[in-house]
Amino acid sequence: MILGLSTSTFTLVHVLLSLVGIGSGLVVLYGLITGKPYDRWTLLFLFTTVATSVTGFLFPNEHITPGIKIGILSMIVLALAIVARYTLLLAGRWRKVYTISAVVALYFNCFVGVVQAFEKISFLNALAPHQKEPPFAIAQGLLLVAFLVLGTLAYKRFRAEPIRLQRKAA
Repeated sequence: MILGLSTSTFTLVHVLLSLVGIGSGLVVLYGLITGKPYDRWTLLFLFTTVATSVTGFLFPNEHITPGIKIGILSMIVLALAIVARYTLLLAGRWRKVYTISAVVALYFNCFVGVVQAFEKISFLNALAPHQKEPPFAIAQGLLLVAFLVLGTLAYKRFRAEPIRLQRKAA
């Protein structure tokens, strides 16, 4: 039991959070590339990606796994993205910090997704049962190249103005 849920139910919640984080993150990445901030999608992406990392830490482990290390790194870049977006309102260089942090957080989520796919999906596991075989390396290499290209486009193209807080008329 984890947080009062059976391990299988908790795992399902964790996986669903991760999938929503990846899906909404891809929408946010598209918005960065096209210069549209997609505020609600951004909030959904950041929330579910933080929740994915937090729930990942709650699984019972006897040692620090690679997934935990990625989760720690993800939480660091997510903290930067959240501060840059919601505290510093994308002012000055914080727009670039947000862009890079958001893309890296999405990449980490996708990286772990590929790892999990090769562990859990039988035909992928048959291709790379130890995740040291060429199909796994090729999949992760293609993912990295895709994120480097898309991240570079986002970095160059996201030019949203700093967020201005709206004041209510008294």
